[in-house]
Amino acid sequence: MLRDAEGLAASLEALKLSPRWGGAVGAFAGEAEPVLLQVCLPGGQSLGWIREGDGSLALVADLQRLSRTQPVQRLLGQITRRYAAEMALRQADTLFPGALVTGPV
Repeated sequence: MLRDAEGLAASLEALKLSPRWGGAVGAFAGEAEPVLLQVCLPGGQSLGWIREGDGSLALVADLQRLSRTQPVQRLLGQITRRYAAEMALRQADTLFPGALVTGPV
């Protein structure tokens, strides 16, 4: 479950995507939904994330349209794995201050 927006933004940057704070993303049926964080993909489609009531980040996108132009499952898997690595590195840095903590390039 994604919770840390800054960690998600860092993960997107590590994947060579350019996250942007705020704005709106086209969702199902062409309706624009305000988002906390978004990224525009090479095909012009966007992914966005909103903050849910429980503090988690939920994905906002027109997945039907996106699936025609992007390998959606692969991309979401890459984002999720990179986010998990980012959060593990941040936790290690917190638990072992001053230690040299590095991650995947």
